[in-house]
Amino acid sequence: MRSTSPRASVVIPTYNRAEELRATLASLAEQRLPADEFEVIVADDGSSDSTAEVVRSFEPRLALRYFFQEDRGARVATARNAGARMAEAPVLISLDTGTIAGPGFLQGHLALHTAQDGEAGPRVVIGYTYGYRPFDPTPGLAEAVAALPPEAVRRRYGEDPSFQDCRHPEFASVDFDADALPLPWIMPWTVNMSVAAVDFWRVGGFDETFEGWGVEDLDLGLRLYKAGARFRVGREAWAIETPHERDPAGNADGVTHNALHLLKKFPEPAVELNWAWFATGEWLVQDNSAALHARYASLLDWTDEVAALGVSHEIDTMLRDVPAGSRVAVFGCGGSLPRSLPVTATLFDFDARVLAGVAAGNSLHRVHHALGVRTCLPDQSVDLVIVTSRLRGVWEQHGKQILAEAHRIGGAVRSRCP
Repeated sequence: MRSTSPRASVVIPTYNRAEELRATLASLAEQRLPADEFEVIVADDGSSDSTAEVVRSFEPRLALRYFFQEDRGARVATARNAGARMAEAPVLISLDTGTIAGPGFLQGHLALHTAQDGEAGPRVVIGYTYGYRPFDPTPGLAEAVAALPPEAVRRRYGEDPSFQDCRHPEFASVDFDADALPLPWIMPWTVNMSVAAVDFWRVGGFDETFEGWGVEDLDLGLRLYKAGARFRVGREAWAIETPHERDPAGNADGVTHNALHLLKKFPEPAVELNWAWFATGEWLVQDNSAALHARYASLLDWTDEVAALGVSHEIDTMLRDVPAGSRVAVFGCGGSLPRSLPVTATLFDFDARVLAGVAAGNSLHRVHHALGVRTCLPDQSVDLVIVTSRLRGVWEQHGKQILAEAHRIGGAVRSRCP
């Protein structure tokens, strides 16, 4: 069965989860959208079970395409891109294996992509996913999904908080207007999301240098955000994620590595805080990122508060008795620099406007838009790190991390924060 002009292409990456894939494909075969208006692409990352046979069994019911790549470790970004290259529809929908689409799932996604609301530019739809609670699974949900159709499962649990998408608190805090969140780009996860194919490829698709588990979807979200994307929560594009065994602790090192990879691509305060979320293990104990949004909002408020705060005098004071030729870095450099600051100094500030002013002043210094929680400098690459009072408003929340980073990159640290 082949759709000749599909409106949507659903890309499902998979690896050795044949029975979970069967349930996902069965839910797509029961969509209200006619089967000749969408296609399904299974992107297999090297399965050795009966995945291919399961796909073939649905060929009479779905317009299916199947891609297989050799198992060389987790390469889900590569698999997702391969599936997207096979797609023929103008809208790409990502759905995880084991996620059960509600009967109006496809219509819900398409409705938000075709809505005439006067907003130009890319649009990302974040599908609401019931039961997506990786560290706090809904009691009895796996059994309910196995026994009942999706609509009956949703009726059974109703508004039970244990059944809500783990992102529900963030969505509800802004009346489900994801654009109103401080960090909207961290919200669209590939468990259930969609974007126009042209916009997906305009930003380069998934970055295939992300390997292992996690962060490739945040990277895509950030690039779409920088391209002007608007983010919409698709409550009608709902699905149910079936609880399954996970190994979050086993993935911790890999996801932290990928978060650092994202930071090296986009060295800026928001991505620093995202890295810290993973590096500190906070993501392992909280099912949502509400605290991360709050921290970034607080940083933005502080940035406005100290926009005009100069710290030239205190930098000059902390440079006294520093040997000539010393390698110096300054966290919170501000917009005015003392003459005593070596031209070889590396400068960091969390206010991009301040750094633009420094650059416009024909400064020869290397400047970086960063808070100082995690920079991209190598270990012990400078002799002295100066931490100015511009950081005092974030010190209670981030001071320990900033000091740890200063000691990582510097032989000595001088600080005006407690």
